[in-house]
Formats: sequence, C-alpha cells, structure tokens
Amino acid sequence: MGIARRVCALLLTAAALLGVVRLVVPATAGPDGEPPGVARQLAFLRAALDDGAGEDAQALFPEGWFFAHALYGLARVELGLRKPAGQRAGELREARWALARLESPAGTAPFDPGLTPAYGIFWQGWTNWLRGGVLALQPAERRDPAEAARFADASAAIGAAFDASDTPYLAAYPGQAWPVDSTVAVASLRLHDALLPSGALPPDPLRPGASSPGAPSTEAPPGDPPPPRFAGTVARWLDGVRQRLDPRTGLLPHRVDPATGAPAEVARATSQSVIQRFLVDVDPAFARAQYLTFRERFVASPLGLGPAVREYPDGTAGPGDVDSGPLLLGVSLSATVVTLGAAQSQGDAALAGALASYGDLVGLPVDTPATRRYAFGVLPVGDAFLAWSKTARPWVADQPDPPPATVRWWWRLPLLAALLLVGALGWLPELVRLSARAARRRGRPGGPGDPVAGHPRAPVAGGPSGPAAGDPRGPVAGDPRGPVAGDPRGPAAGGSRGPVAAGGVGPLP
Repeated sequence: MGIARRVCALLLTAAALLGVVRLVVPATAGPDGEPPGVARQLAFLRAALDDGAGEDAQALFPEGWFFAHALYGLARVELGLRKPAGQRAGELREARWALARLESPAGTAPFDPGLTPAYGIFWQGWTNWLRGGVLALQPAERRDPAEAARFADASAAIGAAFDASDTPYLAAYPGQAWPVDSTVAVASLRLHDALLPSGALPPDPLRPGASSPGAPSTEAPPGDPPPPRFAGTVARWLDGVRQRLDPRTGLLPHRVDPATGAPAEVARATSQSVIQRFLVDVDPAFARAQYLTFRERFVASPLGLGPAVREYPDGTAGPGDVDSGPLLLGVSLSATVVTLGAAQSQGDAALAGALASYGDLVGLPVDTPATRRYAFGVLPVGDAFLAWSKTARPWVADQPDPPPATVRWWWRLPLLAALLLVGALGWLPELVRLSARAARRRGRPGGPGDPVAGHPRAPVAGGPSGPAAGDPRGPVAGDPRGPVAGDPRGPAAGGSRGPVAAGGVGPLP
C-alpha cells in the first residue's frame, strides 16, 4: 500500500471517528446548562458581524441583517440567564449592543414606518422581545429606568395595535401578514407582564419615591392583586387565533389574509418552528397541543438516518423559498435547526438532543480555542440560528413536563454503521490484498513453499521432485532433448567427467 494511499485512509478513518464522537457526545445541555461550544460560537459570530456578516445575510433574505443581530443578542441573553445575577455584565453589554443595532437606521431600513405599529409587527415583536431580555438580565431593583420605560412604551403600542385590529395577525409589510410575527409580539406582551407587573416601573433616580416618567397607574382595589396589564389583549388574541387555524393541519397557518386573518397558505415548518418556540410563553396548554400536532405532521426520518423537519406537512409537497432554503427530500435545514429550540422549550429533550447531535455531525463545525463555527463559517447567520436554538427555554412560563418521546434510543445506529463503513473504505484495497495472500497460504498444507497435491509441479511417488508420469514437460523416450547413449553431452561410461571404477576422482571401493 503506497504512502499516499495510506495517508488518505488514515484521514478518512479519523474523519469517521470524529463523526462518531460528535454523534454520541451530547450537543446540548437542556434549559439550565450552558450548551457545549455556544459561547465560542458567539465569539465567532460577534467578530463576523463586525466584519459585515449582517450585510452578507441581508443579501440572502429580506430580514437577514436583522436576524443576524437579533439572534446574537437573544442568545447572549439566554447564556446570561443561566449565570448568577452578579456574573452577567458581559452578556448584558452584548445584548444592549445588539438592541442598539436593531433600533438604528440600518435596523429599521427594510421596514415601513407607516404601518401600525410603526415598522410593522415583525420588527416590533422581535425588538421588544430583546428589550425584555435586556431587562431580565438585570436585578429587578437595579433595572435601568430608561430601558424599562422604553419597554413599557413599546409594549403599549403593540397592545393598542392588537386591540384595534379585527384580526389577530398584524402586518409585517404593507399588505402582508404572517402569524409567526404576531406570535412573537404577543409573547413580548406576556414578558412585559412578568417583568413589570401591572406596568410598574423601577424608581426614577432623579425623583426619589416616584416611578419613571410615563409609568401607568398601578393602583388596585385593596386586597386584590393587580391584573396583568395585557391579560385582556392576550386572551382576545388567542380567541381570534383559535377561530382561524389552518383547516388542513389544525395549526396556525403560514400566511394569512392581512384584512381578515383567514388562512392563505398551509402551515409550514419555517414559521411553525418559531411559533412553537414562543407560544409556550403565551399559553402553555394551547402550546402543548399545537406542538404535539406539529411534531406528528412535520418531524420525519428521511432514509432512516436521524430526525429532520419537513417544510410541508406529511402528504403535502411544495417548493422551497428564501425562508426554507433548498429542500432535500422535502427537509428544510433552517426549520430543522429552529425546531431544536422549540423542542427544548417544550421539554422534549429526546428530540432536541437528537437534532443537536445530528446537527453537530452534518454541520461540519470547526473549533479553535476561542471560537466555533459551523459549515466552515461561510454562513454566520446560520450560526446565529443554531446558537439561539441550543440555548432555548421559556422566559415567562414554567418549564413544561416532557411530552411522550418519539425519538428512540437506537436512532443513531444506522448513522454509526454508515460512519464505520466510511472509516473502513480507505483500507479496503489493503484488506483485499491481505485476504488474497492468506488464501494462498491456506492452500499450501506443507507450508508456504510446498506445492498443493494435484498441482502439475507436485512430486510423484518414487521421486522427491521429479516430474509426474505423463507430464508434458518431463523427458520421454526418444525425446530429442533427452540424453541418449553416445550423446557427446551425456556422461558416457569412462567419460572424463563421470565417475569410473578406480577413477582418479571417483570414490574408491
């Protein structure tokens, strides 16, 4: 086996063994632990954003710049919430940086300021959710009053827009509405009521004893707890949603008529995976029923090689687009990544862990001591979605109990078998050569140099190595090549080279 071929075989084997490790070692840490490698992944993403990764993402889809920054900030919040309150300064600084980017002219540029609420419900919902995350990182008694007031004001504008609408689904762009965007915005209202009960704001440092400017009244009848400020808005929204579910799946539709909220497109995984992530913080019971339906209709195992998420429900086919990306066997890679977070938020550790391990296998992560990047770092916005998904957990609701598992313990076995086969391929020529050599040795019972019985060169009885009778290569009587009597080349009686009786060189009697 040549040196070059041996080196290639070693590299192939090493790659297969690395795949086995990535498939077996846990790639997520649930709702409380820090997922392996995510902090280094965010370090890579921050550097990439400074180098223009947001602009690159914007060239791929209309919200690329926005998502690259928003998900970076939200993943920072998620990591910070896993730390003690006194150790969150770094995460708070980075989340504030991301929020400032979303609120900058570059962050609002793709959106219409003339919509209600301004810039549309997509921009308002995601930005307000990050505002709440920034507040959640701060101890309640030490929250920045200006940040709290901005969160309260934005929440009030969102709530007023829903209260004034005939449909639960507000427009993200002129004449276009997607239920997923309104779901994020309503979740931000629930977050407001969790962080600022009845709209209470932290004291204004310039006016001791007073709340921050613009704070709503928190007075309530004696003995009655103040009601959540947006409880009525959320309840009406849920009623409208239940009346406008996709009739083919029973899930929130992908796209709706912006005037009536009537379903305009069947439920799809690119929006469902995000809806399931946020709906648990709006209404946990409704969210659990929706999640189980989503999991049944969308989660699949193409070719039996691990869980993945179809873009369209089972029995339905359709094209990919800028949101889903190319569909391979009907699977959307982006929806598969985001479903990891939805599963983790629902307590579905079996599915979340399987999706995370599968992602670490096929995502080609590259590690350095300070960074981690997937797909060799060519698509940083993909790292943003993955980091945000691995750190998922509810912000408002309690962590739900695990649903019945659908991913079995043996799901890795086909992939492990395939990896072992790949690892052995490089050695196949050498194995074939060694097998052939062993077969030849087994065919020689007297040893490696002894001929096999019946072989044309095998000896016959009466001679240690003479030719067999009838051997075509043996001398025969009258053969012109055989020695004959009187042949000058043969030893004649009394010949000078043959031994003779009493000859000078022959043995004496």
